Amino acid sequence: MLASLFRLQSRLLPPPFSNSFASYFPSFSSSSRSISSVGSAAERHFKYVILGGGVSAGYAAREFAKLGLNPGELAIVSKESVAPYERPALSKGYLFPQDAARLPGFHVCVGSGGERLLPAWYSEKGSLSLVIIPSLLLDGIELMLNTEIVKADLASKTLTSETDVNFKYDNLVIATGSQFVNLSDVGVQGANANNIFYLRDIDDADKLVAAIQSKKGGKAVIVGGGYIGLELGAALKINSFDVTMVYPDPWCSELHCYHKLLQLQNRMECELWCLSCTLENLSHAGRLVSSEPDRFRCTELSIELIVLDGLTKSSVSRRQVILVPRLFTPEIASFYEGYYANKGIKIVKGTVAAGFDSNSIGDVTAVRLKDGQILEADIVVVGVGGKPLVTLFKGQVKEEKGGIKTDGFFRTSISDVYAVGDVATFPLKLYGEDRRVEHVDHARRSAEHAVKAIKAAEESRSIEEYDYLPYFYSRVFDLSWQFYGDNVGDTVLFGDNDPKSANPKFGAYWIKDSKVVGAFLESGSPEENKLIAKVAKLQPPVQDLEQLREDGLTFASNV
Repeated sequence: MLASLFRLQSRLLPPPFSNSFASYFPSFSSSSRSISSVGSAAERHFKYVILGGGVSAGYAAREFAKLGLNPGELAIVSKESVAPYERPALSKGYLFPQDAARLPGFHVCVGSGGERLLPAWYSEKGSLSLVIIPSLLLDGIELMLNTEIVKADLASKTLTSETDVNFKYDNLVIATGSQFVNLSDVGVQGANANNIFYLRDIDDADKLVAAIQSKKGGKAVIVGGGYIGLELGAALKINSFDVTMVYPDPWCSELHCYHKLLQLQNRMECELWCLSCTLENLSHAGRLVSSEPDRFRCTELSIELIVLDGLTKSSVSRRQVILVPRLFTPEIASFYEGYYANKGIKIVKGTVAAGFDSNSIGDVTAVRLKDGQILEADIVVVGVGGKPLVTLFKGQVKEEKGGIKTDGFFRTSISDVYAVGDVATFPLKLYGEDRRVEHVDHARRSAEHAVKAIKAAEESRSIEEYDYLPYFYSRVFDLSWQFYGDNVGDTVLFGDNDPKSANPKFGAYWIKDSKVVGAFLESGSPEENKLIAKVAKLQPPVQDLEQLREDGLTFASNV
């Protein structure tokens, strides 16, 4: 807001006044931030409030501005210290030893090829108007950073900050995202040692970068074998670290979970005891529903389980189950494991981190594994999954599969409250079921769709329900993969997945009910990636799996 005031004062005020504007208001300077602070007011009211300062918040703000926004109508309340940015950069370019990505280079919405929304953009949006309070120019979107909400009362449409400021709203967009699982919170011994890092926001990334620079050439252990773990392993190797990755599965995967089943109060439940291949003692319970004797879907985690040794409702013993692979099949995983091995990254499979050792000043020195191995470590980076931040709203909105249940417009069970991104469990039209998706693409699109729905409701017009094609991607070293659709059914691998190849290129199709429902491609061109997206969306029929293997990408080009 203040930046806009200075830019416009020369046009709005006569020269004698404009030339000496700062002297009339000595508390304002050209270095003032272009965001609003809460000030001393005990209560603020806005037509729209976006709670959260991540990717969804930035894309929602852009959509509000695009569809029409009056001054002072919208506030973004964020506990982060900077304006919304493209979070995927943190595990990729931000950690590069040379030409590293830095703000303001990756503020939203550059990740989708859009305009980069610098902090000043928020104050500039909205119609300009002079407001006497007393003699200030107010315009645009209020971006309230370093502001943590500690209480949400949806019945009274009130959010309360840790400084006891109440934010009243007419419409609320919940964009709180998710939080990493912290090993210290689940009782892992020594997990509070220095130089054990998690990566969720830019402050986390800055701490990791400082450690990378101070421990250059040291030993790094990555706890977790998901795609974030793979990205972090690559980044640390590029920074000349001796890297070891640890996960308990037979192969790396986008998501690793081991579960046990138990009967509790006549309900089938699942207890999560190993999330993202590292934790044994993380408790989690979610109801299981089943349409087949040995297949269950955990409604809390939105994952499918297969019982290994059979299960009946009369069972009283816990029985081990396996997760239906979320993305990487053994064949796909073997390529990446081989590629990483060729880069000098060591992989320890079939065990978990049981604890950490530290020296006299509290710095981590080693990772102790359950199988007895001890790995020396100067840096440990933990990537064991996350959980949606919905605690503020417990008991106030309907929940499902670990998130806030919404309709196809991201409306919750409370009027004028919407939920987007990681926290939303929404109807996935393509598959006829409710799901929760944690990915930046969905964070962007769901935020935009929710704002469209809000504006449409105000104007008494209708829009189409959200129709999303699941999409995931990752980039490491010289590799880049994309996945579209669903990964259920039989898998057909095609192409060259030899990690020793000079230019490996391969893909996979997932076939269910004689239709292609998912597609994966490593090292595809933009045009080829569009082809596999089209296949996953249209779900063409296929009868001969061996012919599909031989056709490979040709099949996609003929759809």
